[in-house]
Amino acid sequence: MSEPAKLGILDRLRARWAWLDHVMRAYQRFGKQKGTFFAAGLTYYTIFALFPLLMVGFAAGGYVLSRRPELLNTIDDRIRSVVSDELGQQLVDLMNSAIAARASVGLIGLATAAWAGLGWMWHLREALSEMWEQPADPAGYVHTKLSDLVAMLGTFVVTMATVALSALGQAAPMAAVLRWLQIPDFSVFDEIFRGVSVLVSLLVSWLLFTWMIARLPRESVGFITSMRAGLMAAVGFELFKQVGSIYLQTVLRSPAGAAFGPVLGLMVFAFVTWSLLLFATAWAATASEEDSRARHVEPPGPAVISPRIQIDEGLSARQTLTAAALGALGAWAFSRLIRWRR
Repeated sequence: MSEPAKLGILDRLRARWAWLDHVMRAYQRFGKQKGTFFAAGLTYYTIFALFPLLMVGFAAGGYVLSRRPELLNTIDDRIRSVVSDELGQQLVDLMNSAIAARASVGLIGLATAAWAGLGWMWHLREALSEMWEQPADPAGYVHTKLSDLVAMLGTFVVTMATVALSALGQAAPMAAVLRWLQIPDFSVFDEIFRGVSVLVSLLVSWLLFTWMIARLPRESVGFITSMRAGLMAAVGFELFKQVGSIYLQTVLRSPAGAAFGPVLGLMVFAFVTWSLLLFATAWAATASEEDSRARHVEPPGPAVISPRIQIDEGLSARQTLTAAALGALGAWAFSRLIRWRR
């Protein structure tokens, strides 16, 4: 089929279904504003920001182990029982040195996490503003950094909450919670709690994406349209999380998958999540646009026919005398030319 025929079919489908036309306009906005490029950049900054967070986690773990020597001794015995004598002792010494340096590691991790997180939030706002086609005119430096810091903390808390609720919906964590509540594993509450956790996770994701789409750009936008786009992104995000959990369960069964699967899975997860968010933002940004084919065009005003009657009265006396003089002059010049040639 030729290219014009394909375009004709697509145009007819877009004219028939408004939702398809809206999706196509959102896709065009996503490509025009380099949505894939921004999603890849946000993926890089997301992975980069995880390392200082790991440092903070190690420091927090060091504080816990330093206050519970019996737990530390249990971990030392477990390491020595699993690993050989020399290597086991090296791992124990490395853990003890990390616990001893917990204060410095924690401070460095917090400072680096704040710096990387602010950069991540700035790029996220840049990407969302591009989808809305907002001009790059940020506020003052201090005001921008403070607002980015508050937005970063809120985004981190809500993101961790939705991830925790989604993990609670899996079989193993739910079974542990039911055992802790002393509820039988085969109780009807198992499926009920799992469904409630998924619904709560979907609600939290909806609020998170709606807030990102509506409030993180430099200029606030319509909240109703952002809620619709946020719901679309939340549903896609929840479905992708379920597929991602199946992927990790499959990949972690092999040694190579256990070594590289989580890293690749994290990169794919971040890229798809940011692409989904930016596409939903482009969808919200194009919701108010009208299709040029469906736009109502006002008809022109009524035509007014005004006939004009012009009467030809012939030549006037002045025009007649002028024509006679010019004719006589031309005849005299012609006669002189003939005589001169003879």
